[in-house]
Amino acid sequence: MQKPAFPETIQLGHGSGGIMTRELLDQIVFSTFSNPFLDRKHDGSVLPTDGPVAISTDSFVVSPIFFQGGDIGDLAVNGTVNDVAMCGARPEYLSLSFILEEGLPTADFIRIAQSVRNAAEAAGVLIVTGDTKVVERGKGDKIFINTTGIGRVHPRADIALSNVRAGDRLLLSGPLAAHGMAILSKREGLQFESEISSDTACLNHMVLELLDCFGSQIHLLRDPTRGGLASVCSEIAQDSKLGIELWETALPVDAQVAAACEILGMDPLYVANEGVCCALVAPEIETAALEIMRRHPTGSRAVCVGSVQNAHQGKVIMKSSVGGNRIVTPLLGEQLPRIC
Repeated sequence: MQKPAFPETIQLGHGSGGIMTRELLDQIVFSTFSNPFLDRKHDGSVLPTDGPVAISTDSFVVSPIFFQGGDIGDLAVNGTVNDVAMCGARPEYLSLSFILEEGLPTADFIRIAQSVRNAAEAAGVLIVTGDTKVVERGKGDKIFINTTGIGRVHPRADIALSNVRAGDRLLLSGPLAAHGMAILSKREGLQFESEISSDTACLNHMVLELLDCFGSQIHLLRDPTRGGLASVCSEIAQDSKLGIELWETALPVDAQVAAACEILGMDPLYVANEGVCCALVAPEIETAALEIMRRHPTGSRAVCVGSVQNAHQGKVIMKSSVGGNRIVTPLLGEQLPRIC
């Protein structure tokens, strides 16, 4: 007897816990993410770990859910994988929870699930547990995703704010503001000669090679997502009681992204990134660390964009292209909602 076709849209019954929920899980979720942990179809998983572990959780509500360069699915995986990697850990496992709105096209859900699977495979992580809920039409916005990542801390890692020292170099793995401008240009219907693509990507492979080579000489890792590089640097300066100097001429921003920022009156320093990390490293490894970062697709355009100083404690100073200095303040308020 032929199995009935799956409905074209998500229905409230798919969140009931009954037969329709089981069909949703079996035909889309379990079949897409099949692995020995998830195939047990239990409410949780027992994971084999030894030594210290890092854990990070995040929720994704980006709008629109599809954009140039990615969608909410790969964004959810990459965002959480990167957060675990910034702890100096090797991401290994993810939990994955969907909140679906009644009426979401089933084809969209399948497309997002496939993006999640592809991103998890690229990052080398397994989805080991999760949950799916459905809310009434108009009570959500298509789909929200929550992910939690777990990974064992690299044996040579010592990532801590207390390790930051005057003289440390600030390395940036790629150009700024691509993700935020990809989302906003899609929302606003802006047209450019070429579309701006989100930079969403997993950074863990690059980070792990840095830790393999340099260990505790990598003092701090951060990914400048919401609030951008300016907010991350401001937090580090305030919490460490040290100063950070950024070099305007070194900051990488693609021409199309810069043009979009100018049109919309936005500063690339404050715009979200989803495939960029900044690393504060000992000055003696600056050149070698950049060489390693540039060997990876996600770090091919890595540059040094600043340094840590005893001067200007608690502040970020921009050394401008004309020779003057200005204070870079943290982001005040919400610049761009629903960005991730």
